[in-house]
Amino acid sequence: MILQKKDILGIKDLPVEEITIILDTAESFVEVSSREIKKVPTLRGKTIINLFYEASTRTRTSFEIAGKRLSADTINISASTSSVVKGETLIDTAKNLEAMNPDVIVIRHSASGAPHMLARMVRQSVINAGDGANEHPTQALLDLMTIRSKKGTIAGLKVAIVGDIAHSRVARSNIYGLQKMGAQVTVAGPATMMPRDIEGLGVEVRTSLEEAVSGVDVIMMLRIQTERQQQNFFPSLREYAQHYCLSRRHLDLAGPDVLVMHPGPINRGVEIAPEIADGPSSVILEQVTNGVAVRMALLYLLTGGKQ
Repeated sequence: MILQKKDILGIKDLPVEEITIILDTAESFVEVSSREIKKVPTLRGKTIINLFYEASTRTRTSFEIAGKRLSADTINISASTSSVVKGETLIDTAKNLEAMNPDVIVIRHSASGAPHMLARMVRQSVINAGDGANEHPTQALLDLMTIRSKKGTIAGLKVAIVGDIAHSRVARSNIYGLQKMGAQVTVAGPATMMPRDIEGLGVEVRTSLEEAVSGVDVIMMLRIQTERQQQNFFPSLREYAQHYCLSRRHLDLAGPDVLVMHPGPINRGVEIAPEIADGPSSVILEQVTNGVAVRMALLYLLTGGKQ
């Protein structure tokens, strides 16, 4: 089977069947990254453009590695070193990139909906690598893959997502994905960092970290999105950490084999204690590893690959 959509713009509109196809395909690519020669000729002759208007380490690097391990020609463009600094609009950038005839355009942008606009304008496949506070579909897919590989299933699990829910595209995509795959989701954080309509997404809402993590199977901690905040949502980082920094005592309240996740970058001692981030419950680095496999799968499937 192949994906029915030309683009991957969000988890909200992605059917469960296609999520499963992506995860199954990604698992088949994990082995490639463990080889001595980490390359297959699958996408030889294809061109991938990574167009990043925001800073990124994990997402941008893993898309580049994914393309190169599939033998595609991979081009990286940063807004700071492109014609954007000369005043070129996203529309004009898109038209020029389309004229160069790539096969896939990966875009990260600070404006919600930018990838959707790009997808309407170009004939190439577009992958959303994060748009404002809207969605980050590939992060959610790699998180789903990590959970499924560790737990065997996602259905029936209890998952707590903790932190800056209001400004987190990771939280929104994971809420959609986890619920579609049958998990029960609880969100927790300061009331000032909780969207007003969050309960409409079918999640349980808590302001207490202790209540949120009690008996859960997975704890997903989030970074405070200071770059998206126009005002102070809490008195200080120290006070935030006192209430929402994940520590050993919180893990004792969770399920016996709880997984600790974080999309990165980590602010140690603010969202998560160092001993927890590096401890046996943490699968943070496995998320990074799975991110390469998920992005390989998406590039493969969007360019016509079959299972």
